[in-house]
Amino acid sequence: MTPPLVAVAHGSRDPRSAATVRALVDVVRERAPGLSVHESFLDLSAPLVTDVLRGLYSAGHRTAVVVPLLLGSAFHARVDLPALVSSVTAACPGFRVQVSDVLGADPALEAVALDRLSAAPRRRGTGVLLSAVGSSNASANAVVAAMAARWKSRLGLPVSEAFASAAEPDIPAAAARLRERGAKHLVVASWFLAPGLLPDRIARLAREADPGAFVAAPLADDPRVADVVIGRYATAVTELLRAGAPV
Repeated sequence: MTPPLVAVAHGSRDPRSAATVRALVDVVRERAPGLSVHESFLDLSAPLVTDVLRGLYSAGHRTAVVVPLLLGSAFHARVDLPALVSSVTAACPGFRVQVSDVLGADPALEAVALDRLSAAPRRRGTGVLLSAVGSSNASANAVVAAMAARWKSRLGLPVSEAFASAAEPDIPAAAARLRERGAKHLVVASWFLAPGLLPDRIARLAREADPGAFVAAPLADDPRVADVVIGRYATAVTELLRAGAPV
């Protein structure tokens, strides 16, 4: 029995977030016909990943692959999700759940984020804020900072990482940094999969710094995002085979 793919997102009180995740999962289904694909969430939205996994076990599945719809490897990926999966497998004898790598700073996702900037007006003196959630995990923030450095070389513009919470620089500090580098107009790139409360906060703060700031849409249900999800699943299935799990 081919292992089902369980895509798990963080979850949000903002209904737009869950709707966007479901739209992304629909694209995954379209691009992987015949594969059993399920959306789930860590918290705040339904269905929860634990409920989906228990349902698959009850339906007779003895293997499953969980793909975290996360752009960074921080607390949710390193602590929350493994604990939730362990709670299910402890209660479901013989159930093997393989958790794939997070989506992370995959080149395909970077390309989507850059393409979102194509709708921005072309103006002299533009600076780019690469906005992300921020984390207490320094290595997760460093990935965003490294991406900003790559974009600076690629775009030939001043670029700064900017975090919504838990890390520096925040949006006002990053905007001030770009002003010091000669930027007069702000363009905000979104390192988020879906709309929600934090992206809205980023947009508000950016427009306080520059009322004419262009704010790009999140990565959402672009087919390239779905392809990365499928790629993470395929790698995890290979790992199951190497471990001798029945798939």
